[in-house]
Amino acid sequence: MIEPDAAELRVLGALIEKQRATPDAYPLSLNSLRLATNQSTGRDPVVDYDEDTIREAIARLVRRGWARLASGPGSRATKYRHLLDEALPCSGPELSVLAVLILRGPQTPGALRQHSERLHAFATLEEVEAVLEALSRRRLVVQHERRPGQKEARWSLGEPFGGTASPGEPTAADPAPALPPAPSPVAMPVAGGVPAVAAADANAELERRIAALELDLAELRALVARLRERHD
Repeated sequence: MIEPDAAELRVLGALIEKQRATPDAYPLSLNSLRLATNQSTGRDPVVDYDEDTIREAIARLVRRGWARLASGPGSRATKYRHLLDEALPCSGPELSVLAVLILRGPQTPGALRQHSERLHAFATLEEVEAVLEALSRRRLVVQHERRPGQKEARWSLGEPFGGTASPGEPTAADPAPALPPAPSPVAMPVAGGVPAVAAADANAELERRIAALELDLAELRALVARLRERHD
């Protein structure tokens, strides 16, 4: 499966944030999830995704096993919850750190402690660093070289989230310059003369459509269940 895109990560981060910060309002309806995703505070960058974009992103997260429908028979709206704590799995402090990195981009340990206060109150900076080290051993986060004049190194998302070091900003674990990029596979044919990249794109599009159909079917089933309950 292809790496998660920006919309998927933003939706995932919003779900984690609201679960940790406002558990009484969690799981989230599609409208609540759209508002959480597009809010202007605690986000970098700020986005303005429409409902269709949110729906398609959550469908892909369901396909990955990172989210699911959470509507009960008596629910008036379709609701969603994340499954990242089960899929990876992660503890509460680890989820809080990941959510901040997803929603705000690369952060220093000091910034992570400050920005995660509503999600998990770290007593000391050393606690944040211990969580980062634990996540780093699982390649869930990556430490970058400290920039000139900075007191702390920054951390960003790791491999499962499509994270890599930014150009000119090597990771502490691998500070060597990157090798030249491999030749583009666009012109490399496969069986039937279909370019490899085109075939991969077609498969990815098919996966997205299947995930969206599965989510729509689940929503229809939940709606039918609610209608039956009202008539019983």
